[in-house]
Amino acid sequence: MALDYFYPPYEVVRNFDRCINCRLCEKQCANEVHRYDEKSGKMTADESKCVNCHRCVAVCPARALKITKTDHAFRDNANWSGQVITEIYRQAESGGVLLSSMGTPKPLPVYWDKILINASQVTNPSIDPLREPMETRTYLGKKPGRIERGADGKLITNLSPQLELAVPVLFSAMSYGSISYNAHASLARAAQELGICYNTGEGGLHEDFYPYGANTIVQVASGRFGVHEKYLTAGAAIEIKMGQGAKPGIGGHLPGTKIVGDVSRTRMIPEGSDAISPAPHHDIYSIEDLRQLVYSLKEATNYTKPIIVKVAAVHNIAAIASGIARSGADIIAIDGCRGGTGAAPTRIRDNVGIPIELALASVDQRLRDEGIRGNVSIICGGSIRSSADVVKAIALGADAVYIATAALLALGCHLCRSCHAGKCNWGIATQRPDLVERLDPDVGAERLVNLVRAWDHEIREMMGGMGINSIEALRGNRLMLRGVGLTQKELDILGILHAGE
Repeated sequence: MALDYFYPPYEVVRNFDRCINCRLCEKQCANEVHRYDEKSGKMTADESKCVNCHRCVAVCPARALKITKTDHAFRDNANWSGQVITEIYRQAESGGVLLSSMGTPKPLPVYWDKILINASQVTNPSIDPLREPMETRTYLGKKPGRIERGADGKLITNLSPQLELAVPVLFSAMSYGSISYNAHASLARAAQELGICYNTGEGGLHEDFYPYGANTIVQVASGRFGVHEKYLTAGAAIEIKMGQGAKPGIGGHLPGTKIVGDVSRTRMIPEGSDAISPAPHHDIYSIEDLRQLVYSLKEATNYTKPIIVKVAAVHNIAAIASGIARSGADIIAIDGCRGGTGAAPTRIRDNVGIPIELALASVDQRLRDEGIRGNVSIICGGSIRSSADVVKAIALGADAVYIATAALLALGCHLCRSCHAGKCNWGIATQRPDLVERLDPDVGAERLVNLVRAWDHEIREMMGGMGINSIEALRGNRLMLRGVGLTQKELDILGILHAGE
């Protein structure tokens, strides 16, 4: 007799006094958790299929449902937790690699929460952002090391290509295929209205989104999916993806079940075939090789687009960034270990890489020490959760930040972390037409716009409280930060003082 080693991690609690047997939960659940039992005349639930996405709870008109964490437990053991035991059971049963979605749930240090922002009082007056000029616009790209004037005394303004952002926030790379058409449309429309950019990810660009090119960053990954001349010239910038914070050192994998219809055509691969991008680019094994690709892309776009190189935050990130800054790239994007993903091996997601705060601070300081900070702009990502995180990131040295999980949450994501299954009940990480239509791109775009505008307002308020009236004056201004509960080594890497100093 086969044994069932797994008890469902979540339980569906149904109030039968409220339940009206409308069966809406059954119709709305892509995981087939709910079912109407004709014999008993009641709704039942197969809790083993529940991913705790909250869709049934949200749509229940009688408020008869809630999902709770099961209280079924293994014997207490600090070393062999219930999760560790269950994961061993799963691998013993399947012989496969454990896959997970979104960011790591492990209690890794969140340094944003241990950093406080300084405020002005008497000697350095604060600024009222409602009544005084306040600039949150920023430009990403190489900056000149000195001011140059012509024979007539006028400034020479031959700047390298710049990416203009009305707010120092961009929507990070999420490919068409990993997310739905409607989710992609929401990001594109919101980016255009906000005057910022969204990133295509490594899945190419659907033809419907070419009109948003001025607000689009097109990505080139090792698989080269969807990369062609029109694609490269369509965007405002080009990003070379070398690594991703949720899975440093490994490539991407979109299951064949998601390679359907327009996804197949956009990626230029057959329907049903797995889209696998290996970890190394077949033509990059050194900074010199990277430089060759950077300039090949510049040549292909007539030197009109800034080139971004995206890397995962790892222990030697400062040295890597120094090499990238010398490769001819205009922008470095650094992705921290708490970043999200559509799918990653669980062991990689939870154990490889370093937090973005430490990586960002070390990169900014290294480039300043070497006198090349102006050669590149820095975008940081990997669990940017609020406007306060944005302010702290810029004060640590970033020029702008990438957000992805926060953007998906704005679209309705409930972080059930089952994106790789392709059954997203909120119409985001799925290609099933019946699920995709649940996300209205007009509503999605409006919610994204609301989120970023709210953050922009809060950024202005915090900058005003610091007595700072521009993003440029905030960038790298670590004197405006203080640490709490940090070791001296952590304070040294972050380059900030302890609270009270």
